[in-house]
Amino acid sequence: MKTPRLLQGRRGPVLSVFLLLLIAACVAYWQLRPAAPSTPATGAAASMLEALQESTAPWQANRRDLSVLLADLRGASIASAALGKDAVYVSLHDGLRYWVPDQSGRVAGLLLEQYAQSNGELFPLAMFQTDAEKPFYTYLLPYSPIALLLLGAAIFFAMKTRSFEVQRKGSGITFADVIGAAEAKQALSDVTAYLRDPGAYARLGARPPKGVLLTGEPGTGKTQLAKALASESNASFIQVTGSDFSSMYFGVGIQKVKALFRTARKQAPCIIFIDEIDGIGKRAEQTRSSDAESNRIINQFLAEMDGFDGASGVLVLGATNFPNSLDPALVREGRFDRSIAVGLPGLDDREALFRLYAGKLNAADDLDFPQLARNTVGLTPAAIAYIANHAALLAARTGAQQVNMAHFVDAVETCRIGEQPSGVTPMSPTDRKRIAVHEAGHALVAAALNVGRVEKVTILPRGQALGVTLVTPVEDKRLHMYSELRNRIQMLLAGRGAEQLYFHEVSSGAGQDLQEASKIALSMVGALGMGPNGSLLSLQAVRDAHIEFDSGESIRAADQLLQQLYSDCIALLQRLKPALDEIADKLLAEETVPGEDVLAAIERLPAQHHEASVSSIIGHALSSIDRVAASAMEGADRFELAPVVSPDEDDEGPTRL
Repeated sequence: MKTPRLLQGRRGPVLSVFLLLLIAACVAYWQLRPAAPSTPATGAAASMLEALQESTAPWQANRRDLSVLLADLRGASIASAALGKDAVYVSLHDGLRYWVPDQSGRVAGLLLEQYAQSNGELFPLAMFQTDAEKPFYTYLLPYSPIALLLLGAAIFFAMKTRSFEVQRKGSGITFADVIGAAEAKQALSDVTAYLRDPGAYARLGARPPKGVLLTGEPGTGKTQLAKALASESNASFIQVTGSDFSSMYFGVGIQKVKALFRTARKQAPCIIFIDEIDGIGKRAEQTRSSDAESNRIINQFLAEMDGFDGASGVLVLGATNFPNSLDPALVREGRFDRSIAVGLPGLDDREALFRLYAGKLNAADDLDFPQLARNTVGLTPAAIAYIANHAALLAARTGAQQVNMAHFVDAVETCRIGEQPSGVTPMSPTDRKRIAVHEAGHALVAAALNVGRVEKVTILPRGQALGVTLVTPVEDKRLHMYSELRNRIQMLLAGRGAEQLYFHEVSSGAGQDLQEASKIALSMVGALGMGPNGSLLSLQAVRDAHIEFDSGESIRAADQLLQQLYSDCIALLQRLKPALDEIADKLLAEETVPGEDVLAAIERLPAQHHEASVSSIIGHALSSIDRVAASAMEGADRFELAPVVSPDEDDEGPTRL
């Protein structure tokens, strides 16, 4: 039988409960409604029944036998009578009221016989039901609303803590379907072997892992890996999120945790995949009632993980973008035994991803997939999927029959630096000049210091930025050298330096640049041991040790480093002044300048300038950079760009500076 559409989806159970309660209420009303007599009582009989309903005491005070009733019957003294189950109630014309016991029903039969033999109505006769004759459930009628309310609440909470949906034997996705993440797939191979044959581990006395933690930035394919693991292991799959255990009702979250593990044990071998496991949170001091409930949920989760045997065939697989936010008791050995980092796709993986997503489109045959892969260093599989889809949208917008390379190139730029807004308010010549100088400074310093491959420079707004310098990393890197970080900071400060050099005054356009440069400088001083004073102390270690520490010295050291690099940047821009003039003028004339023109301007410098600039090249391309500087001019108090990941993280993703 097909489920009605109204009862499908997440609202279906709630509506089902509501309908059941409504049907129960209707049935109860139908059963408990007052039964109307076949012949409604009128006149004296109705008045007598009403009086009997109020109280039978006036009749119960006078008891008579059958002879008195027969005498009143012959003498026509009866004004009205009512037949009960065990008594007959009589009212006389003179106002006297009495009752006659009738356990056997003989008295009532006598009166009915007299009615049958008479030609007319002797006196009004009615049927009376006493309280003793009422069904027992009538006494519960006043409490029926409360009972229905409690029943509904019980059903509601039962639904809230119902068993989780189980996807049996995986989703059909295998490791072969997951492009990239080769290291993560290799690390999960022994987990696959355990789930296929838990008994083999038990025979050898080995303790299989209870939990595996997948870490990595958003979009790297952690969920796909979890589903592929379930398919490869031929195991059932339960997917939840960390926020699913939260509830506004006290105790519901704990019951959800119990129901989750109870369901997993029944479906073993089974994988419990908890996406965004950091949503469970950390245990904290119980300053609020919500803290107490959160602590109970975490404690119950820990107890459940300790409660099942490793050989039971249940594996808890967690995924998070913030591993440091997890409770330490959760990630210790014996619970989440392994932590597997899901990295960004390499060059070959990105090419394979482009081929995969382009194969789902009506794409041209001449797509240069290797070039697309080289231009998307640091992007996640999710970003590449977005690029392919956006390229198709651009093709549809222009009315093209196929998605060609130009659409993909535009989509890559949109993904990395934002879409060009429409209806932008024209800027004044002064603002355009300042933006051109700002962006030219970024581009020239990036090219002179080999921070990356300068793709283009534009003073056209893109996304939230008023101007953009697009720099593509030339290779995938995980380690960042001291010189590379210094070069990156100089590149960030170059826009402000160019403004200072030209106008002898800076603007708010360098605000975001200063923020990102300060992040790197603080990381160099406080985490990487690259400060100007030679300190090797890590501030993160101090915080982890819960030691009181005055960070003022580190802040002053970071500021000293920034001041030093800013001076170097100004000196470099002075040597590049002719090229700066050329690129700024070309930006004002053409609005967009390709990266080749930036390199050509540096090559055309006089020998002394060229040699000076070349001597400043002290590093290679920084893999985490793909865009430099957005200029926000004069009245712009705030502009937002994608954050730059700290250099101590192995992040190759796109960065907005």
